[in-house]
This record gives sequence, structure tokens and C-alpha cells, in this order.
Amino acid sequence: MKQKQPGVSLVGLIMLVISAAIGAGIYNASAQLAAVSTPGPALVAWLIVGIGIFGLTWSFKSLNETQPELNGMVEYAQTGFGNFAGFLSGWGYWLSSWVGSVAFATMMMSAIGYFIPSFRSGNSLGAVLTASAISWALTLLVINGIELATSINVIITILKLIPLVAFILLGIVMFKAGVFTAHFWANFTTNFRYYPATASGIFTQIKGCIITMMWVFVGIEGATMMTDRARKRSDASKATIIGFLALLTLNVVISMLPYGYLTQAQLAHVSNPALTYVVQDMMGPVGGALVSISLIITITGAWLSWTMLPVEATTQMAEKGLLPHWFGVMNRKNSPAHSLWMTQILLQLFLISLLFSTQAYNFAISLCTAAIVVCYSLVAAFQVQVGWHRHSVSLMLPGLVAFVFEITGIVLAGVQYLWLCTIAYVLGFVFYIRAVHEQGRRLTRREMILMSLITLAAIAAVAAVITGRLALS
Repeated sequence: MKQKQPGVSLVGLIMLVISAAIGAGIYNASAQLAAVSTPGPALVAWLIVGIGIFGLTWSFKSLNETQPELNGMVEYAQTGFGNFAGFLSGWGYWLSSWVGSVAFATMMMSAIGYFIPSFRSGNSLGAVLTASAISWALTLLVINGIELATSINVIITILKLIPLVAFILLGIVMFKAGVFTAHFWANFTTNFRYYPATASGIFTQIKGCIITMMWVFVGIEGATMMTDRARKRSDASKATIIGFLALLTLNVVISMLPYGYLTQAQLAHVSNPALTYVVQDMMGPVGGALVSISLIITITGAWLSWTMLPVEATTQMAEKGLLPHWFGVMNRKNSPAHSLWMTQILLQLFLISLLFSTQAYNFAISLCTAAIVVCYSLVAAFQVQVGWHRHSVSLMLPGLVAFVFEITGIVLAGVQYLWLCTIAYVLGFVFYIRAVHEQGRRLTRREMILMSLITLAAIAAVAAVITGRLALS
């Protein structure tokens, strides 16, 4: 009998990519897009985001093949641009992952709110306590073995894809072309009135879509981050490409179909999570209940994935001397227990802060997306660097596309959240300096200059928050 090869399988990696990226976003994207855009500009935005994320996805694939000695985003940044860049990438990824879990918590509680109205806001006391209990349970599961967690994740991902495919079939049957095309390009304003299409109006609508669309692809790097644990290295490349194609198809179809059933004004006013209430309108309370159950299962899978992924980053950073050795200590189940406990404690503090926020979900996804842009931009820049050194335009091109997209996207849609991220980076400097001392080296002049600039930006961000110039919503 052939012995099973240890590690995460290709199917497990594909499911990890899909599960990490398909969470709350796909269930709420239609309403978020409808609040800022008519169908035409939304489709143009999907085209732009699709090209940009494809460039990033191909960069992951290419780097996995051309740099087989490197594992994941942290090592790409460190090899290409030095230790401090590796720290910025890894710390940003870690921050993005657990802050994204806060968004999952908020939306899951809103889904439970379909059955328990007091949970509908997503940040009531009962909701926060329930989310906290689930978060601790997932952390304990991962502490007991990451490969066990990925096996469970495959089952959850299959379960959550079934209702999404069912919604696509239902949406096609209920689709009304006249509703979809009624205001295809018109400029939609905050007072829910339509105005004739103009170049500036269409651009404004496209800009408004970007941050929502970027958010639904966060997690596309899941297979790359797990390369060390894959049965075969080539599986990480395959899983990333397959995962991207599946995610793009599902997100575009599911976010656009409701435009052909409800008017944009109606869709923009739908409660969170939007898909639940769209299906309720189509099928009645039973339909809404089924989608709510589906969403709870979906977020459980995504939340499990994002409990595993951030500690992969901190483990890699500890191995490379970018964080103290403490972060990389493994337990007898080969799980980084120290990193898991620390991440969970910080996540718990953030969950408590939801009690005081009225825009918890939007804030969490925006901060998460802004943080991950730092990591993605460094991956893209490294791909350009590899292509430059090899005198290959074909290698440079996907990195260049991804880099321009990531920088442009965050400047247009969420630069204030990138500013807020500097505060979290300053907190991470304490650990980086400790790691430098453990390695028996000193901070370079360049590292000190960059730390000083980021610290000044963080101080300015704190001042802006206190004075109200920078809103946490």
C-alpha cells in the first residue's frame, strides 16, 4: 500500500486560497458596489481589478518557479530589498490577516442576526462575546495542528461553494435585463438620483468600487504562504492560478447578478449581509435563512484560513531573523503556539473595540486591504527586479502591472488607512529591534531613517485621529 506523502495536497492548497478569499466580502459586495456605482462602471472596475490581480497572481507563480529557494512574501521582500523590507512585508501581512478576521467576525454576527435580531448590528455585546468564543475555538484548533486544520478547511470550502453556485443559478433565472440596463452608466449620487453619464462621473464610480473589489481578493496568496507545508512545491503555483480564476468568476457573477433583479437604489439600501436579503426577496424567509446558514459556514472556513496564515508569516520572519526567536517556537503539533496566542490576544482586544464602532466592518476591510497592499507591492517590485536582472520583459510585465495597480488602487481608494497602518508598524519596530540584537548586528543607517519617517507618520496619524481629521470609519 502506497504511503501517503506528508504535507498539504494540491486540493488542500486550492481550497485554502478559495476559502481565505471567499468570506464576508462576496456576500456583501453587491450592496457595497451599488452604493457607489451603476452596473457599467462596476464592470469596468472589475476588469481593471481582474487585470491587476492577475498580474499579482502570475508574479506569485513566476517567483515560485524562478526562485524555488524562497518561500512566500516575506522572503521575496527580504531577498529583493533587504531585511527591513522583509519585516515590512511580514508585519503588514500579519496585521492584515488578523484585522481581516475582525471583518469576518462582524459579518458572521450579522448573519446570525437573521435569527437573533440583537446580533444584526454585528457589534452588540452578545455578538462580540460570541465572536470572541469562536475566535478562541479556531485558535485552539490550529494550535492542535495546521495540517489537521487544512483538512477540515477542505470540507468547509466545499460546503460553502454549493450555496454560492445555487445562488448563481437562481440569479440567472430571476435576472431581468431591463433592470440591469436601466441606468447602466448614469452617475449615481448619494441622494439616490441618477444623472447623465459623464467621464468624471464614471471615473468616480469606478474609484468607489476599487477598495471593495481589492478586499475580496485578499487571501489569494494563501498557497504561496503555505509553500513550506505543501506536498509538492509546484502545487503552490497551480493552486494560486486555479484559485484566482475561480475567485474572479464567482465574485464578478455574484456581485453583478443582483443588479438585474433589484434597482440600484433598492440594492444600495439592502441590509448586511446583502446576499441574504436579496435571496429573501427572491424566495421568502426560507431563502434568507439558507443563505444566512451558508454565510456562517463560509466565514467559519475563511476565519479558519486566516487563523493559520498570519502565523505562517511570523514563523517565517522568526526563521529569517526579522522577529525574535520566540515567535517561531513550535509546539509538539508543529504549530507556532506563541504567535497564535499573541495574535489571538490582539484580535480579542480589537473585537472588544467593536462595541464602540458604528462602521466596524467597513473599517476592518479597509485597514486590512491597506496593510496587504504593502506586501503585494513588494512582491510585484521583486518580480520586476527578477525580470530586470534576467533581461526578460515577459518576467517584468506581470510585476509591473501588479505594482501599478496596487499603488494606484490604494492611493485612489484608501490612502488614509495606509496612514493608520503606520501606527501598527511602529509597535512592530520593538520586536524588529529585538530580533536585530538577537542576530548580533546593528540597525543600518537606512533602517534607522525609514523607521524615523514611519514613526513621524504614525505620530501624525495619531494626532489626526485625536483631532478628528482622520476618521476611524
